[in-house]
Amino acid sequence: MVDLDLVRSSPELFQAACKEKNIKLDVSAFLVVDEKRRTAMAETQKMQAERNAVSKKMPTLKDKAEKEKIVKEMKALGEKLKEHEAALTALDAEWLAMQLRLPGIPLANVPKGKDDSENVEIRKWAPHQSPDGSGSGQGTIPTFDFELKDHVALGESLDIIDIPRGVKIAGARSYFLKGDGARLEFALLMFTLDHLKRKGFTAFIPPLLVNYDAMVGTSYFPGGEEMAYAVGVRKSQSQPIESDDVYLIGTSEVSVTSYHGGETLALADLPKRYCGISNCFRREAGTYGKDTHGLYRIHQFQKVEQVILCENDPEVSAKMHKEILQNAEEVLQALKLPYRVVDVCTGDMGQGQMYKNDIETWMPSRKRYGETHSCSTFHDFQSRRLNIKYTAKDGTKKFVHTLNNTCIASPRILIPVLEMYQNADGTVTIPEVLRPYMGGQEKISKPS
Repeated sequence: MVDLDLVRSSPELFQAACKEKNIKLDVSAFLVVDEKRRTAMAETQKMQAERNAVSKKMPTLKDKAEKEKIVKEMKALGEKLKEHEAALTALDAEWLAMQLRLPGIPLANVPKGKDDSENVEIRKWAPHQSPDGSGSGQGTIPTFDFELKDHVALGESLDIIDIPRGVKIAGARSYFLKGDGARLEFALLMFTLDHLKRKGFTAFIPPLLVNYDAMVGTSYFPGGEEMAYAVGVRKSQSQPIESDDVYLIGTSEVSVTSYHGGETLALADLPKRYCGISNCFRREAGTYGKDTHGLYRIHQFQKVEQVILCENDPEVSAKMHKEILQNAEEVLQALKLPYRVVDVCTGDMGQGQMYKNDIETWMPSRKRYGETHSCSTFHDFQSRRLNIKYTAKDGTKKFVHTLNNTCIASPRILIPVLEMYQNADGTVTIPEVLRPYMGGQEKISKPS
């Protein structure tokens, strides 16, 4: 949600943002509805005030004829008021539906572009390889002197990934992680969680089911309904599914950002550094035939998500953005995985995002970098929807700024981990930083 005073004074900024973000909304049409609604509200409030004033006066009237006259007038006013209230209700619905489609205005440093092909690389990182293959620092993407397997072939040969049985049980884009595959995923999650704990983040295991308001508040609805799983119940095979009006989250951002919904925080308590660890669910609607091989684009995954609530100051937001982006980069550097950071262009941004970076990790089987992390700044776009404020130094109430970042998401991160750490004999070396979480185990080998 955006500052409506700014929309009214500078509609051209929002129309330009709609065009840049591929959002179909006529801002001038919204302003017509906005003006009609304000006029209707004023008229309705005037009639309500008149009715209330007469209601208070009625008991004091002594003249019977005058009372009958006023009762007749009040009846006519009541009918007219009912019509106005019904019209206002309809206008309210139209106004809110359009308002919720208004976009956040990208910051000046966001590159213009139509889609992810026009994102702009800002830096790369790769471990420096010493002769024995160890070492760290700035370097180039490692090469191999044997024929590489992709993560699916590795997972099957090591009996740690089973996609066919996942599809049999749950349909396309489903999978099982088994044995050391499951242990490796939890090692990645716990290493990341511990990394953020050292940075002062409070961990959450949040609700996986949320209501419609939480989805709207974090700007996933309206517009993203086709990507979310709505939870319902079928009483019998012959009856339709009845919705429970709750949704499986696609990221713990939804639950954790909504945590302080409707609250006013103290300035001294900001910034809030939170991280949610959760299962996540996405329908991947509209991606038929895209990234169908392996674990890149699946329906269920686990993620550690950073969420920041800070004061309403662009400089503070920018500082927090760098902080959470750095946290994610530090995880990849600890894993010694080559990656690059890109500035996301306008056409690849979400409705509420003001600035966004993606981290793309090198995936040998794809022969390119693949997105593994996103880092987003929203300013007060989400907090206005969720009504999260704080008391500023001057005593005024301001909406907080919100940010979020994927610190790790699995099993997608297993693609570069398995492929980059594979050995000629078919084994996979466990990254050194993960070994304490796997009982000191150094390799994943074929089951005997």
